[in-house]
Amino acid sequence: MYSQLSNDISPFTVMQLVQRAGEFEAEGKRVLHFEVGEPDFQTAAPIVAAGHTALDAGQTKYTSAQGIGELRQCIADFYADQGISVPVERIMVTSGASGGLVLLSSLLLDAGDELLITDPGYPCNEVFAKLVGGVPIKVPVSAANRFQPTLADIQSAWGAKTKGVLLASPANPTGTMLDAGELVAIQDFVTARGGFFILDEIYQNLTRDHVTYTSGLSLCSDIFVLNSFSKFFGMTGWRLGWVVVPEPAVEPLTKLAQNLFISPSTPAQYAAIAAFADDAMAIHSQRKKTFEARAKILSDGLIALGFNVPVMPDGAFYLYVDISHTNMDSADFCWRLIEEYQVAVTPGYDFGDSNAGDYVRFAYTTSDESIVLGLERIGQALEDWGLKV
Repeated sequence: MYSQLSNDISPFTVMQLVQRAGEFEAEGKRVLHFEVGEPDFQTAAPIVAAGHTALDAGQTKYTSAQGIGELRQCIADFYADQGISVPVERIMVTSGASGGLVLLSSLLLDAGDELLITDPGYPCNEVFAKLVGGVPIKVPVSAANRFQPTLADIQSAWGAKTKGVLLASPANPTGTMLDAGELVAIQDFVTARGGFFILDEIYQNLTRDHVTYTSGLSLCSDIFVLNSFSKFFGMTGWRLGWVVVPEPAVEPLTKLAQNLFISPSTPAQYAAIAAFADDAMAIHSQRKKTFEARAKILSDGLIALGFNVPVMPDGAFYLYVDISHTNMDSADFCWRLIEEYQVAVTPGYDFGDSNAGDYVRFAYTTSDESIVLGLERIGQALEDWGLKV
């Protein structure tokens, strides 16, 4: 009765963990949350105020499928501040980054076309490809290359049916970035084969202080760039993102957007204009510093407990942690932590197959006090399990 795709999609373990956490919280127990990749801060007040103003002004009708001009200009100015010239015409506002990936998959893939993605990587990427009949091909990456593919990896995985590649920088679940030289080399290889390159930059600006961020748009003019208001701008529930596409893709992508989504949320678009104002940017920048401080508290604490963090993240708000020294499978480790100690962490299986049993992802989207308490509980768990270092 239901589609093969709907039957084939695996549920997120993380959402099952979230449900179990909610059950514990309903019993009055405190759960320490390291499982969900969502900023714990409320959307910045200037953005919320702009949303109220838009609603009060009756800004509740459909907009252009590409998004309102004022917001697209703000995005163009955002790139201009980075020294990157992006014509407004190449920018399309989308219903979240997920909406952007639905559009790009529909634009770029036909049934049977292969799309290269990383393993580990964001799990929904393969679903977006399958939605239009595409075939996701997982390219294993490891700590040896900071969980990012090399040109040789892409060359090896590229086949007769391969049409393009989707990479992320910084990436989920590892927080690592593509080397600029490798990015250009991969793009040159893909272009020479008539393929496309989608670069997910939704964690742009959430980089660590010592890391220099280079947008793919400053290196390659004909890539497809995906971005979002969810992470750095803290607007997860507003469901708003954008894509930057080569000029020839504008017209067909607009047609798809008109048919699939009509337009992005109007109040969210007007609110997002305020996300680029100085007062809101100051809030976002301070929160970025908070995330960096949390990364140190969490990584230092985990290392002290005997865990291996093989690659420190360049950005985002995740640690991808090797737990192989426990001789426990990552799924077993995560379920025991939530059931016995009410600490929620995501197993590597949610992000792919490559060494998935050896890794878990910690999201440091929670307070310093919660991180410290979580580390105490994990330490107690290790002691109780006979694994204390």
